[in-house]
Amino acid sequence: MSLPSLRLKANAERRLRAGHLWVYSNEVDVAATPLNGFQPGDQAILEMANGKPLGIVGVSPNNLICARLLSRDTGHTLDKSLLVHRIQVALSLRERLFEQPCYRLVYGDSDFLPGLVVDRFGDHLVVQLASATMERNKDAVIEALVQVLKPRGILFKNDSAARDAEGLERYVDTAFGVVPGWVDLEENGVKFQAPVLAGQKTGWFYDHRLNRARLAGYVKGKRVLDLFSYIGGWGVQAAAFGASEVFCVDASAFALDGVERNAALNGVAEKVTCVEGDVFAALKELKAAEERFDVVVADPPAFIKRKKDLKNGEAAYRRLNEMAMRMLNKDGILVSASCSMHLPEDDLQNILLQSARHLDRNIQLLERGAQGPDHPVHPAIPETRYIKSLTCRILPNA
Repeated sequence: MSLPSLRLKANAERRLRAGHLWVYSNEVDVAATPLNGFQPGDQAILEMANGKPLGIVGVSPNNLICARLLSRDTGHTLDKSLLVHRIQVALSLRERLFEQPCYRLVYGDSDFLPGLVVDRFGDHLVVQLASATMERNKDAVIEALVQVLKPRGILFKNDSAARDAEGLERYVDTAFGVVPGWVDLEENGVKFQAPVLAGQKTGWFYDHRLNRARLAGYVKGKRVLDLFSYIGGWGVQAAAFGASEVFCVDASAFALDGVERNAALNGVAEKVTCVEGDVFAALKELKAAEERFDVVVADPPAFIKRKKDLKNGEAAYRRLNEMAMRMLNKDGILVSASCSMHLPEDDLQNILLQSARHLDRNIQLLERGAQGPDHPVHPAIPETRYIKSLTCRILPNA
């Protein structure tokens, strides 16, 4: 394949040579290689200002991040062969770590496949294509996954907002074989069914696997409140780990149907109560009813999706965690999580400290958690690290 060149301005290669994968539009020498000469999804040879090649990139000419490095070897374009190789490399890590074939198989830039996410549910795969380059090569993606994993079915869950920036249409489509509406998975020894067709994102959130496993040491014989429960990832596991009673709160009736389904699957239905409604309103009602809990899990959706949301998002995290603390017994455990990339862990820690002191409570930070190793962090790209989970003990001010 003969590829066009995309040339950088002088010294713009330093960050890329240091390990980064992204090219910003203001780093391109548009006089030599105009961005408007490319179509979304084109591949090109990335060059230094002196013409020396740096590798192969996928181009998104209309975006601030106008190109992503696919390979540092100009002899390897993104095709089925490269996809097979990278997927096999990703698979070798997951198979080393997890007994069950349930994990995030490919995590975009961190697995050197920018714009590609693959979650594995045994014999079924859910794929998200977030770049024009991956969309253009979707047939090769299917062929590579079939060759490496021989799945029963592959679902394209391409309905995320990330596609809008690439000018891509949103769609959900079975790309190969048969994919049922609910698929089986196992996490931390607990069985689940995830709604891959109608659920959030790929249907499940593998990123909190290790943080949910830590619940086992805190919930046995305890009363647990799971806020923003979705289909029971935290709450059903708490019940399976020996909690005496679990309340799962979510605004979605569909999600709570999933909680009941998964609680029954694990024989803990009698321990689990579902509360449908806005979480903040439900917290007020539970407090008014004088309900109290030994453990509260607060794992909300991202309150800070963009940097401009920072102030309001921080206020929302503080309001949530303060209300959660009010629900705890005198010696209670709060698991506070955030999936907001723009909220650093230290800022979440400060929010928890401020919330505790506002309530005249003492706080001990017991454990710090992050995303699991099937969501590896690219050390040059801080955006690939987004999950925070802080397990805290909330005590009387005595």
